[in-house]
Amino acid sequence: MTSVGIDVSKEKSTVCILRPYGEVVASPYEIPHTEPEVKSLVDRVCSLEGEVRVVMEATGGYHLPLLACLKQAGLFVSVINPLIMKKYASSSLRKGKTDKLDSVRIANFGIDNWFKLIDYSAPKGIYEQLRILGRQYSHYITIKIESKLTLTDLLDRTMPGIKKLLSGKRSEEPTKDKLCDFVEEYWHYDNITKRSEAWFVCEYCRWAKKKGYHANEAKAKKIYAMARDGSLLCLPAPHRSKC
Repeated sequence: MTSVGIDVSKEKSTVCILRPYGEVVASPYEIPHTEPEVKSLVDRVCSLEGEVRVVMEATGGYHLPLLACLKQAGLFVSVINPLIMKKYASSSLRKGKTDKLDSVRIANFGIDNWFKLIDYSAPKGIYEQLRILGRQYSHYITIKIESKLTLTDLLDRTMPGIKKLLSGKRSEEPTKDKLCDFVEEYWHYDNITKRSEAWFVCEYCRWAKKKGYHANEAKAKKIYAMARDGSLLCLPAPHRSKC
């Protein structure tokens, strides 16, 4: 009896593998939703001995590509209603809300409800559609991750420290990314420091409201102070600036 708990989010999943009586087969670890990583997960689950059941929470569509890959491999996968999982979590002694804790909780749910789990089944032909969707989704995630790594490298050269300052809770909307939206508007510290602090704070709050983010004056002042910090070594901006 092996329960594989998977906490699925937008670009990655957190996996925990447990057996009864607290035996840990695999502590929580993350996998990005790329084709090689998902295949590696499927291969690992298929290699487990004994009866194996995968448990995941329905997450507004994010779980579907991964679900398709697992079902294509002939695995038992139970998709749990979020309300049921929330009720189960509220009765747990271990409180808290992180991806790692959630994956442990989901795996434990599988063990506690082993004989009540229902294997997911879809109408004939749906799995093939999900498989194609999954491959396209993995391709998109790969491109997005590579683009973010490139952007991070560029920002380390032109706006060191800005990523950490603007990183926070991920938006549930796939098209929203605060850091990307910000650097589209202000792509170099020179575009900030050529104006006064008061002007930038006002413009930052206006921009944040327009984009649907929290208009935080204190954060705007921190960004301005970081931009003014002469100890930060960065590449100079071209003579023609965007702003």
